[in-house]
Amino acid sequence: MTAITTTTQVIRGSRRTAALVLLSFVHFMLVLDDSVVNVALATVRDDLGFGTAGLAWVVNAYFLTFGALLLPGGRAADLLGRRAVFVAGVSLFGAASLACGLAQEPWQLVTGRFLQGTGAALASPAAMSMITLMYPGEGERAKAMGVWGGVAALGGTTGLVVSGVLTDLLSWRWAFFINVPIAVGALLLAPRLLPGGRPAHRPRIDVPGALLGTGALLALVNGLLRTAESGWDPQTAVSLLLALVLGAAFLVVEARTAEPLVPLAFLAVRVRAVAYGTSLLFTAAFFALTFLIMLHLQNVLGYSPLGAGMAYLPYAGGVLTGVWLSARTVARFGVRPPLVVSFVVSAIGMLMLSRVAEGDGYATAVLPGVIVVSVASGLGFPALAIAAVTDTTERDAGLGSALLSSVQQIGGAVGIAALVSLASSQGDPVHGGGDAATDGFALAMVVAAGFMTLGAVAIATLMPGRTPTDGQPGDAKEAPTAAASSDADG
Repeated sequence: MTAITTTTQVIRGSRRTAALVLLSFVHFMLVLDDSVVNVALATVRDDLGFGTAGLAWVVNAYFLTFGALLLPGGRAADLLGRRAVFVAGVSLFGAASLACGLAQEPWQLVTGRFLQGTGAALASPAAMSMITLMYPGEGERAKAMGVWGGVAALGGTTGLVVSGVLTDLLSWRWAFFINVPIAVGALLLAPRLLPGGRPAHRPRIDVPGALLGTGALLALVNGLLRTAESGWDPQTAVSLLLALVLGAAFLVVEARTAEPLVPLAFLAVRVRAVAYGTSLLFTAAFFALTFLIMLHLQNVLGYSPLGAGMAYLPYAGGVLTGVWLSARTVARFGVRPPLVVSFVVSAIGMLMLSRVAEGDGYATAVLPGVIVVSVASGLGFPALAIAAVTDTTERDAGLGSALLSSVQQIGGAVGIAALVSLASSQGDPVHGGGDAATDGFALAMVVAAGFMTLGAVAIATLMPGRTPTDGQPGDAKEAPTAAASSDADG
């Protein structure tokens, strides 16, 4: 019996379902905050007196800390207990959300956003790793990750709509206040629904690895964000060079440390390695796609921010359809076939969008491509998550979840930096319209389709066939202790 199997003995039936709903709902809140303030930025600027440079940090502070701290957050969940780290992350996120809503000065809001990102980096990998261990079988894990992926997609696509509604009807502050009752509810339910306890194996924390890894991610994400905003200036180059140096030092330290933050052997499992690499391509394409479509709807088709958000809602419906298909195809065929189909169909949908001309309407030109790519993304996201945590156990499920989330955050930053810059080479997609902006949008969609095609080839040729997700036999000896530890607080 493996460590994962013993974990599922702690939570069964309706309690396990309730735990999945709770963790997914919190994840929805965390993903929502990636975009929920975007529509309200102009109001925030006028209310608090932000300058142009400072206003960007309302968005970037959250993105930066969330992406940079995921690795230590995921490892902390493995070492200190997943429920404890989840509760700490949700507590910090809720308190920071309240502080953001009450902010009276620009620095107060930006500080709150940094703290929100820190809380999210603790809660997100802890939550995903608990789902991974609660649902060990391939079929049931596919369904659980389908729920998780669907909720994440809804959070990403409805953030703009929620922000627009709250800002128009109430105040921009409610974009933050709305998180507080969700966080409080999660904290009240967590002790009743989530497995507790600490792992029996308590290795020492790899402090040098944590510092170097966090520093490398921080410098990398900062450099990519600067590239998207101001192009290649000296500060951008320094930040990316620093990321390269710190990353190399991180690899050297991890190779020589007895109990590293990221064991290199963990990345040697081929299905996980391919999943992480193709997740980078997947999120780079889809983050840029979402950003550029929203700009196209507003600048070329003349939609208001709220109208553009509403026009994007069919994307959420397509994602849910794809998630429904993903759960069934992964259970029957494993992760590789649905992933190949997802990447290929995504490429087709992006090529459809690349043919949109300036005079084309939304329903006849934009919507068909949006539907195709949304179904394909819903098909692929849960399968990628399952592949990324294949054979993870009580000792490293948090690490696997954190690596996937880190790759996704970096991929999003790469996509925004590279593809938006590419679109800008033809015209200004952020402020302008006309043929130049449409040509830039089309060029970015073609390159995004190339990303997805490359990912499809990598999956088809490098990823193993049907992959087990029931843990590694070698971990069986640790199962009784892990189960006893979980039962103690369950």
